[in-house]
Amino acid sequence: MIFDIMTLFPELVDYVLGESVIGRAQKSGAIEVACHNIRDYSEDKHRRVDDTPYGGGKGMLMMAPPIYNCYEAILNKRKDVVGKRKVIYMSPAGKLLNQTIAEELSECEHLVILCGHYEGVDRRIIDEIVDEEISIGDYVLTGGEIPACILVDSVSRLVDGVLSAPECYLDESITGGLLEYPQYTRPYEFHGIKVPDVLISGHHENIDKWRKERSIEITKEKRPDLYEKYERR
Repeated sequence: MIFDIMTLFPELVDYVLGESVIGRAQKSGAIEVACHNIRDYSEDKHRRVDDTPYGGGKGMLMMAPPIYNCYEAILNKRKDVVGKRKVIYMSPAGKLLNQTIAEELSECEHLVILCGHYEGVDRRIIDEIVDEEISIGDYVLTGGEIPACILVDSVSRLVDGVLSAPECYLDESITGGLLEYPQYTRPYEFHGIKVPDVLISGHHENIDKWRKERSIEITKEKRPDLYEKYERR
């Protein structure tokens, strides 16, 4: 799977996505992540990418031409990509990212992600090239780079070859509609608290039952919204 990220701060994105699981996935070839500096596609000799908004208002707005030029360059580079492509704009106006959206996007062959900055981007670029706007939460950030990294992380781990086995993401928190059950490792006793006996019983049916019950309890307590959805299924 290919991720092309249009940004004003490629070093930030490269740094975050170059580590841990996603970094290893890039090295193995399971995914490809490429950052494109929008400034490189500016038509201004000073590499300017923003201007004041028509009608007045605070702040600066990213101009359409540099973004479109960057987008065209990506398409020219990816002419051989034959699978499904989507262009995503990280925006507080978008749909809230969840596991279902991540699963849907993981079926694409190519994701182009636009990171806004300043007061956002010229609406015309959104209308012309963007397929979907996605938000990571109801709060305001200084730019779309961190949200883009979160999107890449959530989608990448669903791609074959990124994690060691499908079980790593099929049976975990949120994926099945519930929060994850408590987990324990050595030592058996820590600060007077012992690992629940059922987990060392060797009885896998009882362990599975205990884990399911704990997942339901935790979800009901901490995320009643998720619990209600689970109950309606």
